[in-house]
Amino acid sequence: MSLTLYLGTKNYSSWSLRPWLAAKHAGIHFKEVIIDFDQPDTTSRIYAISPSGKVPVLVDVDVKIWDSLAICEYLAEIAPHLWPSDQYSRAIARSISAEMHSGFVALRNEMPMNVRAKQRALVLSDAAQHDLVRIDQIWTDLRQQYQLQGPWLFGKFTIADAMFAPVVIRLNAYAVNLTLSMRAYMETFYNDSAFLEWIKDAEQDTLIVPRLECGQV
Repeated sequence: MSLTLYLGTKNYSSWSLRPWLAAKHAGIHFKEVIIDFDQPDTTSRIYAISPSGKVPVLVDVDVKIWDSLAICEYLAEIAPHLWPSDQYSRAIARSISAEMHSGFVALRNEMPMNVRAKQRALVLSDAAQHDLVRIDQIWTDLRQQYQLQGPWLFGKFTIADAMFAPVVIRLNAYAVNLTLSMRAYMETFYNDSAFLEWIKDAEQDTLIVPRLECGQV
């Protein structure tokens, strides 16, 4: 297999984390290429491989797949266990993945992903607070329903967990009130070797992009 996954700066790129983590959990081998944000050649390098002008992008020989969720779906065709095995659970997993992919705008804007940030103080808007309540509801309901099968949202790791991984980093980066259920799910990630590999790489990266320290990514 000759897969190459093009990523943005690991400290900031929530979209890149998702397919990277899915591929790692699926045991799919790939070459990793990082295109750092806000460098003189960033735009030209991204457009050289990405029709949308954004990362992540997965290249499989002559095929290019862009957008994090589309890449995850492509990986699931290689490793079907990236989705739950039964039809009902798959439908729910796809629903919450799509909800994460297109929603939670206030949370994204007010709590940008930043691996190196630790418990930064901030005051959230009502909209962002509402996002956190909805996320807590999703995590709590699913982990209660599938708890006998494992600690992830559907027991075993799925693309749904990959989609929510950047939220876990956000909740660690900013000082916000968390329920016990949210903390328990976060602990699952911080005991996961693949997730910790990304964290280690991001923390060792010295690049600082000022606009991404307080903006959406």
